[in-house]
Amino acid sequence: MKNIDDSAITRDGKSLIVAHDHGLEHGPEDFEPNPESADPEHVFEVAQHEAVTALALQKGLAEHYREFGGDTPLLVKLNGNSNLWSPEDHMSYLNCSVKYAVEELNADAVGFTFYAGSDNEERMAQDFRRIQEEARKYDVSVVMWAYPRGHGIESSEKYEGDTDPEVIAYAARLGLEMGADMVKCKYPGLEGWKDVEEVTSRMKTVMSGGSKASDEKFLSDVAGMIEAGGNGLAVGRNVFQREDPESILDSLEKVIYEEKTVEESL
Repeated sequence: MKNIDDSAITRDGKSLIVAHDHGLEHGPEDFEPNPESADPEHVFEVAQHEAVTALALQKGLAEHYREFGGDTPLLVKLNGNSNLWSPEDHMSYLNCSVKYAVEELNADAVGFTFYAGSDNEERMAQDFRRIQEEARKYDVSVVMWAYPRGHGIESSEKYEGDTDPEVIAYAARLGLEMGADMVKCKYPGLEGWKDVEEVTSRMKTVMSGGSKASDEKFLSDVAGMIEAGGNGLAVGRNVFQREDPESILDSLEKVIYEEKTVEESL
């Protein structure tokens, strides 16, 4: 079997993915304090910045607003869950197929959240197996949102919660073992990201942007990830919650692709 060509969502082997799946995962609160960020048209236009290698969306936004994203490659998120639902443990349910994402939405890649450590890990692993094998038939990359959380981690005496660098590295390794082409992980610090790189071999790794932080703090984390060998960033709030998202994208372009320092990028 040939290796999947990830060039559709990378630039010189690196990525800057703008994610706008927050309306499903977190609800309207994630669009504050910038009301414009709730408008898909606005976010899609922001994602046309030349530094952006993909726009990550749930299928509904891709159906209704895709034309506002211009030529930005599309990464369709295949699963998710709302904050209104309260399962006994973390679960991300499928709401789109690879077939629909590629044939109907013209997706360049697909994404899948996997909660390693959840009581529902087995069900999500079975879902991932199906979508990963289907994605191979369509020759599109699979990005795993590798988010360890759940009873297995909370009750463990070995790990210190889901932010433990060892847990994050383990979750990233699961992406490699299960056939992902790229994993998106929380940033566990410079040394923690080095651990991620040690266990993920040739698989691409991108940092989760997380909640909005100061320009300096955010860019410093991104620069640390790049220094440790990471391949880029998947970011939402740290871009679209800003009044001037283009400015932070300009800085991210310098940090990710040109490997400039934070001071130089600002």
